[in-house]
Amino acid sequence: MILTKADLKQVLKLERDIYLPKKYFWERMLESENSYKIYQYVKLLRKTEYHYNKKSSVIHLLMYAYTRRKKNILGRKLGIEMWENTFDSGLRIEHSGNIVVNGHSRVGKNCILHGSNCIGNNGKTPESPILGDNVRIGVGAKIIGGVEIASNVTIAAGAVVIESCTIEGAILAGVPAKVVKVNLVND
Repeated sequence: MILTKADLKQVLKLERDIYLPKKYFWERMLESENSYKIYQYVKLLRKTEYHYNKKSSVIHLLMYAYTRRKKNILGRKLGIEMWENTFDSGLRIEHSGNIVVNGHSRVGKNCILHGSNCIGNNGKTPESPILGDNVRIGVGAKIIGGVEIASNVTIAAGAVVIESCTIEGAILAGVPAKVVKVNLVND
């Protein structure tokens, strides 16, 4: 959770380096590469989080409304819908388009979304997924309902996760998703 200006700067630097490494920064910015546009969205998401968490002040309340509006407008163009305080630092979106994340979901550090993903409730109850750190979500994968996913889990392309997985390093695949392999996790 981003509570201070220092937290915001730290998260923005980490995520800028993910999307726009110094070697390619100017090229990606000038050519308006997709990674540059996605970073702009993530940057607005993080600024929105900062102002949301400080909104007891009138200035932060106004800035929250302003940055949230800008984030939502860009999100509609990119096909990304996310709420503040859902993702921890290190969020990586590989491809924009059709990414929907319920605001009650919680996702750990260094999550990778490959596009066409849904992380949300099942439509019957408000419970939403809770994902650990370093979770990789393949193209078209969906995580539905009040499930919990351990850290270092990979969810294969097209998988539909409707049951919790507490096995660290598991690879989930299929509809409904099942554990197909377990990778050893080095600490």
